Amino acid sequence: MDSSGTRPTSDPQQPLTASIALTKKDRTRRMVAVGIGNFMEWFDFAIYGYFAAIIGAQFFPSGNATAEMLSSLAVFAVGFISRPFGALILGPLGDRLGRRSVLIVTVLGMGVVTALIGLTPSYAAIGIAAPIIIVVLRLLQGGFAGSEWTSAAAYIGESAPGAKRAVYASVVTGTAGLAFLIGTITAAVLTASMSAESLQSWGWRLPFIASLVMAVVAIYIRRKLEDTPVFEEVERRRATNTLERTPTSAKVKAFVMTLAFSGVFGVSLYYLITYVNNFLSGPVGMPRLEALVLCGFIMAIYVGFNPLVGVLVDRLGRRPVLFTGLFGLIIWSLPAFWLLSSGNAWLGLIALVPFAFFVACTAVVNNVLLVEVFPASIRATGSAIGYNVAYALLAGPGPLIAAALVASTGILVSPAFYLVAVAIVATAVLLPTLPETKGIDISRG
Repeated sequence: MDSSGTRPTSDPQQPLTASIALTKKDRTRRMVAVGIGNFMEWFDFAIYGYFAAIIGAQFFPSGNATAEMLSSLAVFAVGFISRPFGALILGPLGDRLGRRSVLIVTVLGMGVVTALIGLTPSYAAIGIAAPIIIVVLRLLQGGFAGSEWTSAAAYIGESAPGAKRAVYASVVTGTAGLAFLIGTITAAVLTASMSAESLQSWGWRLPFIASLVMAVVAIYIRRKLEDTPVFEEVERRRATNTLERTPTSAKVKAFVMTLAFSGVFGVSLYYLITYVNNFLSGPVGMPRLEALVLCGFIMAIYVGFNPLVGVLVDRLGRRPVLFTGLFGLIIWSLPAFWLLSSGNAWLGLIALVPFAFFVACTAVVNNVLLVEVFPASIRATGSAIGYNVAYALLAGPGPLIAAALVASTGILVSPAFYLVAVAIVATAVLLPTLPETKGIDISRG
């Protein structure tokens, strides 16, 4: 904007950065709004993972702790099946109505659905209706959650200065990590302060119900936002029929690359934030509170890694940092699970600190690439569908596959096999196809 507050006209063939600029205050306000809303959104998703064992006993009682855990993690995976369908609905809305509109819809939907999960009576109270309701709510929750992530990535990426796009992207990944950290602390406090009976009967429900209050706060903040300069420029070009056309082959290539980098990011992230805690307190036999404390400490480190990785991505480029994360996961996953299987908290710390860094590498680059590999006019749709298909096929089932591997083989390090396999396939896809997108003009198309 100029000093009069009006946007200057722009040549449709010129990069957007040359014609439309946001002030530092505008960008800070947008980062805060997206960060707070994203935190609240992912806190809702996190608490399901941390209370998976209790939810399994409440809604899928079988008398067998392993079977209950597997049932609960299966329903966790169900929430990812609905993500592509949510993307098919909300992605096009983001390209037509704007990124801001979808951000309001997703946070409202997640808040309401998560509160309803907390209010659903147990199997003992209403029988088979209880697990059916939980499955339906998880399907709805997944549809909203997937579009939240890609809409937040698009909004913050399109509002960032070109030279600091990765640092701004780290706001999304970092606040999501912070949400899981607070989720861990919440679970640890409830576990330490309540009797096991109270926690299992009603205590676990408290953070679910509280999510509705947080959603109201997030909506209030986000409704004050304006849309991104990139979206406004796309609308102007669409109206004047000067919007560039993107070949179908380029769209397909972007989709395949997204499956690869989002898939490995999703699997590694949900290993870190959901499965490791259940792995330590379940098959390994570490006391639940000790496992929660260890995982909480690691999540704090992971949150700190995100802005540091953002700086590296902006300075070194996307490919070097992404392949550092991929190679790291391939090499380190097996030793990490070997150390974790010892049940020793200090060895667990040694295992998880490098693991968290490699996850942060894939996380920040994922969010930058969601913006940079798709043309502006289909960015919300393309990134939402690619990201959520990857999550439905690979990431969502990850904790369930990991738990099933341990249950079926008895080998504690076996969860590493799945993660390593996904990372190897992603590397094979991305090494020859992914260009270096640092400095690319994201207003094109």
